[in-house]
Amino acid sequence: MRILFCRSNPIAPDPRVEKEAAALTAAGYQVQAIAWDRSGSLPLADKKAGFQIHRLPIRAAFGHGMGNFPALIKWQFGLLNWLISQRKTYDVIHACDFDTILPALVCKLLFRKSVVYDIFDFYADHLRATPGWIKTLIRKFDLFIIGQVDAAILVDEARGQQINGSHPKQLIFIYNSPEETLPALANTERKFPFRIVYVGLLQVERGLLELLDILEKHPDWHLDLAGFGGDEDQIQARAALLPNVLWHGRIAYDETLRLSQQADALIATYDPSIPNHRYSSPNKVFEAMLLSKPIVVAQDTNMDCIIEDNKCGLVVPYADVDALEQAFLHLFTEPGLCLALGQNGRNAYEKKYGWPIMKTRLLNLYQSLA
Repeated sequence: MRILFCRSNPIAPDPRVEKEAAALTAAGYQVQAIAWDRSGSLPLADKKAGFQIHRLPIRAAFGHGMGNFPALIKWQFGLLNWLISQRKTYDVIHACDFDTILPALVCKLLFRKSVVYDIFDFYADHLRATPGWIKTLIRKFDLFIIGQVDAAILVDEARGQQINGSHPKQLIFIYNSPEETLPALANTERKFPFRIVYVGLLQVERGLLELLDILEKHPDWHLDLAGFGGDEDQIQARAALLPNVLWHGRIAYDETLRLSQQADALIATYDPSIPNHRYSSPNKVFEAMLLSKPIVVAQDTNMDCIIEDNKCGLVVPYADVDALEQAFLHLFTEPGLCLALGQNGRNAYEKKYGWPIMKTRLLNLYQSLA
């Protein structure tokens, strides 16, 4: 079976796509990917973990809502044209999120290709600057599409509420769990008594400005900040004013794990007023578990349930700077608490959330399609 991943980012990096594609490649499937390079600056072809990546360079920004609509249309037609021209090179389309599913469905209809719909984020709830009536139309169409594909994948059981009203033929859950591939720790001198790490999408709705306010009050603490996103310029400009914040930009996933492995605590405080955040299941939570690190998350974001159920971090109200500061002070002044929370997370990873468990689910799904 030949599998093609479709993704509306350049896969540079994309941990979930890379893990899934590598797992299928190792299991003997022929795997390739087609990706959207919004910068237009990356190689048109690349190879990772044994699978080939093809990129379409169509310039667009992140987080610009309707301003990206012309580029999104170009991506849809560019992807469809590529899928048609390369239709003899794949049997199954693994479509990641709504912005790749429509061309995939056309190929299912025209060429009888199988389609797996991997929903990383429910698209209508993910949009930031889009009129409500457009979101409603997208939601209804998305729920219909879920019933037309051969199988659907969600990142968490809680996300099932987002697709109420749909009728998937087959539905599985694959958490955003990292692989057990820890990089070696460098023997570097510890320059700060407390180190926080955030690597991810750079949006103000993720509590990053509040975090920077706290770092300004605690110059002896240190923050490693990395990623990209719609608010990158604003966040980077604020971070540049603080000598105890180190800006890394966009980094490879191995570097993400290396930074996080050296942290005392991680953070993932998302705004629960955004519907998609109320069902969030981000890489960072499971990276913290893998690395035996405590993590601070926001209430009412689904992450709080995971953290509280497994006693592997602290929960604070979103945008409450005082509560966030107290949480980090709690971890800073009680190293034993950091160790205990981290070990609880590691136990949860091994028993419930680990990538070996998720990989088995993925391979079983493709076995059923075969």
